[in-house]
Amino acid sequence: MARGWWVALSTAWLEWLVLGASHELMLFASVGILLIGLDDLLFDAFWLGTRGEARAAATDTVPLAGTIAVFIPAWDEHRILAAMLRRALAAWAGEDVRIYIGCYPNDAATLFAISPLVAADRRLRLVVNERDGPTTKGDNLNRLWAALGEDERAEDMRFAAIVLHDAEDHVHPGEIALYRRHLTDAAMVQIPVVPIIARGARWIGGHYGDEFAEAHGKEMVVRSRLGMPLPSAGVGCALTRRTLALLAIERGGDPFRCNSLTEDYEIGMVIGAYGLRARFVDETGPTGDRVVSRGAFPDRADAAVRQKARWIAGIALAGWDHLGWPGSRRGVMAAQSDRVWLARWMLWRDRRAPLAALVLLAAYAGLFLTAAGWLGRAVLGWDAVIVGDAMPILLALGAMLLVWRLAMRSLFAGRCYGWREGVWAVPRAFVANIMAMLAARRALVIYWRMLRSGEVVWDKTEHRESDMTPDVAAAPVMAR
Repeated sequence: MARGWWVALSTAWLEWLVLGASHELMLFASVGILLIGLDDLLFDAFWLGTRGEARAAATDTVPLAGTIAVFIPAWDEHRILAAMLRRALAAWAGEDVRIYIGCYPNDAATLFAISPLVAADRRLRLVVNERDGPTTKGDNLNRLWAALGEDERAEDMRFAAIVLHDAEDHVHPGEIALYRRHLTDAAMVQIPVVPIIARGARWIGGHYGDEFAEAHGKEMVVRSRLGMPLPSAGVGCALTRRTLALLAIERGGDPFRCNSLTEDYEIGMVIGAYGLRARFVDETGPTGDRVVSRGAFPDRADAAVRQKARWIAGIALAGWDHLGWPGSRRGVMAAQSDRVWLARWMLWRDRRAPLAALVLLAAYAGLFLTAAGWLGRAVLGWDAVIVGDAMPILLALGAMLLVWRLAMRSLFAGRCYGWREGVWAVPRAFVANIMAMLAARRALVIYWRMLRSGEVVWDKTEHRESDMTPDVAAAPVMAR
C-alpha cells in the first residue's frame, strides 16, 4: 500500500513537471517564433517592395585603372592553396593583378607548396609574417597591407583596389572587370558567395548553400538597395585603396582589426558608419553565368559548428563590443535619424542569432515534453495538456510563418542551385537549426574565454579540395 502511494506521488510529481515545463517552453518558443517570424516577414516585404528597382548596373564612367591587389591570408593551407592560385592565375590571365599570399615562418608545408609558383610568376607576392602562426586573420591581412605599402614605395606606384579572397575560393574570370566598373563610385563592392555542395555532403554542406542563397539573394540585395551598410563576406569583396587607407588612419596604421574573429564583417560595417557607399552586385558575365565567388564549406558537423560559432561570437557578441550601434559614430549615418533606425534594425538581424538559438532550443524541448505528456496520458492516465486560449493562436501563427520561411528558403536555394536543391532545402532546415543551436552554445564559450584572457585565436576551418573542383586550366606564366 505504501509502495503504491509512493509510486502515485512520484507519477503525479512527474506529471506536474512534464506538463508544466512543456507549457512554459511552448509559450516562450511560440512568442519568440512569432516575433522573429514577423521580423523576417517585414524584411521579405522590403524585398518584394523593392524588386521593381533597377539592379546595380555598370556605370558609364571609365573603369577603375591601375593594378589591383588580391589578399589571400593562409595558415596550414598546403592542401589547397597551390590549386587555388593556379585557378586564379588562369582566370585572371589578362588582368593587371598582383596576388599577395600571407604565410607564417612555422608553416613550412604551405611555404613549400606554393614556393614554385611564386618563383615562376611575378603576379604572386609571398609575404611571411614576422611571428609564428597562427595569429589572427586580421593580423595576417594587416601584414599584407604593410607589404603592399612597401611595394608602392619601392616601385613608386599606387594600387587601385584590394580584393579579399580565401585559400579555398574558386574565383570568376569576370570578377576583376566587375570591380573596376563599380568601384568608380563605391568604396566597397561585394559579389555573391556560392558554397559548393559537394557530392556526399548534401546535408551539412548543403545547408550552407541554402543559407547563403537566401542571404545573398535577398538580405544583401535589400541592404544595397536601401543604401545600408553592407557586411563584407571576406571573399569576393573589393575595396578601393583610399577606403583601406582611411581605416588604417583611424586604427593606427592597420585597417583590419587584429582582435576580431570576424574582421571582414566589421570592416564593411565601419565603412557604412563613415557614410561611404557599398554596393552588392549580382550580375552575369560575358559568358552568361553569374559572377560569384565559389568555395568549399565544411561538410562535417563538428567543423560546421566551429565555423558558425566563430561567426556568432564575432558578429553577435564581440561585434557588439567593437561596433556598438549605428548612430554612435560620427558621419552621415548619425545625422539621419530615420536611416539610423533602419541600420539598427539590420544590425539587430545580424546579432539575433543567440536569441534565435535559444528560441529553437525551447521549441524542440517543448515539443519533446509535449510528446512525453501525450504518452503519459495514454499510458499513465495523466490529465490532458492545458494549453490555454492564446496558445492555439500562437501555434497557428507560428506554423504559418514557418511555412512561409521554408518556402522562401526553398525559393532562393532553387534559384541558385536548381529545383532539386530547392526541395532539399526544406528538410535541411532542421539540420540548420541543430547547427545553429550547437554553434550558439560554443560561441558563448568562445566569447567568455575572450573576455577572460583578452586573446583571440584564429580558429580557422580546415579545408581540402572539393570533389566538385573543376579541372584547372593551364595558367600562362608571367616570368619574373
